[in-house]
Amino acid sequence: MDDELNGQLEQFVQAVTDAMGLDLDVSVEPIEDGTRIVIAGDGCDVFVRRRAAALDALQHLVNAAFRRQHPRRHIVVDCLDYRKGKDAELQETAVLLAGRARETGEPQEIGPLNPYARRIVHLAVAAEPDVSSESSGDAFMKTVVITANAPGH
Repeated sequence: MDDELNGQLEQFVQAVTDAMGLDLDVSVEPIEDGTRIVIAGDGCDVFVRRRAAALDALQHLVNAAFRRQHPRRHIVVDCLDYRKGKDAELQETAVLLAGRARETGEPQEIGPLNPYARRIVHLAVAAEPDVSSESSGDAFMKTVVITANAPGH
């Protein structure tokens, strides 16, 4: 990704945190499948309160604003490494449920999840043999159903 877009992402998030009256540092770094925006400093914890609702809202806002400009279309906003920890936890849960679906033959559900969390689950399940996942529901928050693949598929 080019430095100009990185600068725009950084300025956008900095403007939001400034408007919130927070004195925070914003940096942008590449990740395997997109861009990670890291917010740091005293007061950053405001984003992780109430199950990180503010962090989710900011990430949604950033993705909506930059979706067309971002070549890989995946932007993660994080502070206090909250997302890193939650993403790892979600991946572990998805792998556990995939194993359970494989062993029992029964569909396993996880959710309701926002689009970001569903993506984490789908990617984790895709890396597992003999299982697949599908989102279910018609709202912003959806459930992911993990099922064992039929033999020979």
